[in-house]
Amino acid sequence: MAPTIKVGDTIPEATFTYIPYTPELEAKLACGIPTKLNTNSWKGKKIVLFSVPGAFTPTCHANHLPPYIEKYDEFKAKGVDAIAVVAANDAFVLSGWGRFEGVQDKLLMLSDTDAKWSESMGLSVDLSARPGFGTRTARYAMIIDDLVVKYVELEPAPGVTVSGADAVLSKL
Repeated sequence: MAPTIKVGDTIPEATFTYIPYTPELEAKLACGIPTKLNTNSWKGKKIVLFSVPGAFTPTCHANHLPPYIEKYDEFKAKGVDAIAVVAANDAFVLSGWGRFEGVQDKLLMLSDTDAKWSESMGLSVDLSARPGFGTRTARYAMIIDDLVVKYVELEPAPGVTVSGADAVLSKL
């Protein structure tokens, strides 16, 4: 499988669902209210986006998400306006994962419902052989500047290499 979106392409428009961070979420006093985020809000901004097949899954949980949190300040120092993680999980699961990992307001935890946005760019994976998984977002990363792709890499095998925080930082 190869991505159909390439460097120099404009990203397709999408509306994601997510739960914005509030201190009440940390205190476990609320579950949060899902809201929408449209990719058009990224016009004029530099966005680092990475995708995981699933929240709380071993590689995503242990190796993919944590370095983005740890290196948040390095991304900001390179002019990144926002870091987003995309998964086919619902907004509540992604919010819970973010709270568990201590994301707070550093990353946008975006639900790509049914992996439709990722699929439109050739960046989804069929995991229906695993009960309960179905079509998921593949493991990939993008640098988006003013809605234009500056970097896109799909992991060629299990693990985190070209979509990891260090690989993306090296391309900024």
